[in-house]
Amino acid sequence: MPRILIVDDEAPARSRLTTLLSDIAADYPHELVGEAAQAQQALDMIADLSPDIVLLDVQMPGMTGIELASHLTNAENGGPAVIFVTAYDEYALKAFDVHALDYLLKPVRASRLADALRHVNGVRGTQTQKQTISDAAVTLQTTRRNFSVQERGRLLLVPVVDVIYLKAEAKYITLRTREREYLLEASLLSLEQEFVSTFIRVHRNALVAREAIIGVERGVQTIDSDADGDKTQESWQVILRGVDDRLPISRRQWPVVKALVK
Repeated sequence: MPRILIVDDEAPARSRLTTLLSDIAADYPHELVGEAAQAQQALDMIADLSPDIVLLDVQMPGMTGIELASHLTNAENGGPAVIFVTAYDEYALKAFDVHALDYLLKPVRASRLADALRHVNGVRGTQTQKQTISDAAVTLQTTRRNFSVQERGRLLLVPVVDVIYLKAEAKYITLRTREREYLLEASLLSLEQEFVSTFIRVHRNALVAREAIIGVERGVQTIDSDADGDKTQESWQVILRGVDDRLPISRRQWPVVKALVK
């Protein structure tokens, strides 16, 4: 029996979907496992309840349903199947290939809901679903406003505006906020390309939020040397708002950083 979670920031919309699900229970047996009003609550409930299908509103404050869906597909098990719910048919017509996913236009009809639920049964966690959500994000020009971080079996959302720097270390990226560090599995190059207006490269292994740079200073950098052990050399470093960390600036990136702090 499919397990369903409703995600919508408006209580009347959640109530409407709950009623419709009750109306089609005989025709489409299922279990409604819960309701969520915002993104992080939805992610926590998905981790706890493991729903098979999420009925997801497209337009929500703080994060669109498209962005939330893209984070869901990063979950370890591929995430639940997604049915988008929208009051704006231009979104659906532009973004969603109905052969891969499905969408519902508000006000939702019971028969249409039942058809959509049957349709998505076979696409949970598939590569087709992931690609369709990715294509929808591009079509709608949806820019990520959060990083998704796997931590202790949960998917946490870290707002992009809270990130001070991203630093590549081994196969992980250290994501630093004012409060703490997170580990992120990603490519520094792909992050640089995606957030080119938000972060600036200061070194081959580090991106820094433009708004976090408050100055530069001379510092000493430790460099690896196989011949004589570790060596040190002077270099410019960025001074960052909110943290004491100093990141070295490479010679190649120095002109770019210098122009930013002038």
